[in-house]
Amino acid sequence: MLLGTPLPALAQGNLLVTPMRVIFDGQKRTEELNLANSGKDTARYVISLIEIRMNKDGTFDKISEPDSGQQFASKHLRFFPRSVVLGPNEAQVVKVQLTRSSQLTTGEYRSHLYFRAVPNEKPLGEPITLTDSNGISVKLTPVFGLSIPVIIRVGETTASVRLSDLSLDSARPEAPQLSMVFNRTGNASVYGDVTVDYISPQGKATLVAMARGMAVYAPNQQRNLHLWLNNKQGLDYHKGRLRVTYSVKRKTVTDRMTQAELQLR
Repeated sequence: MLLGTPLPALAQGNLLVTPMRVIFDGQKRTEELNLANSGKDTARYVISLIEIRMNKDGTFDKISEPDSGQQFASKHLRFFPRSVVLGPNEAQVVKVQLTRSSQLTTGEYRSHLYFRAVPNEKPLGEPITLTDSNGISVKLTPVFGLSIPVIIRVGETTASVRLSDLSLDSARPEAPQLSMVFNRTGNASVYGDVTVDYISPQGKATLVAMARGMAVYAPNQQRNLHLWLNNKQGLDYHKGRLRVTYSVKRKTVTDRMTQAELQLR
């Protein structure tokens, strides 16, 4: 199968995965993922399910036991194949199935599919070699991997989000940084795109920052986000205001989940 898809994809190293997340809700029982190798060498990837905790700063920890209010989806999922070998510009479908759904109670369940690249025994590229103080050489082989969330929603699941604590650090005029806090409520995760517009005193809007795929996973109630603002156009961040919008695209419609503004001084 040749590489080529118009859908948004998650990429790490030379691996592209579409879609970037899987959600089972309603009567949905199966999902197909498209894995594509955009590199110049044949690559092998091993696929597994892992459990992840999201921290308030957006980083992740691998865990084995759920946090309070968190439910794992892994025991209700089946996927195949469990490893793939992809030549340059080749792609393959991985199927994910929901199982034992009758055992699920109302709420959201989440685990993550992890795609780990298996290094070649004889890499085609130049090896990375370090030499310590004793003259011993150590070859380092980078290992790439990425994960996507697999979410099961059962019964009535709701979520809302509110922006707070907007502040601008303009100590470096060439690279101002906007900080904000996402406050999530409900029993479901939220996922969307963040855009920041600079509104001049005359009312002209200019896009100055964007972050795609910004998630706040349940049971987390808050997530901090820091964005560098584009200042190539010589904007005056001491006048006007900043407008932050968090939205999600559902097929052909974009729904705004929340919006907030910061008056500049």
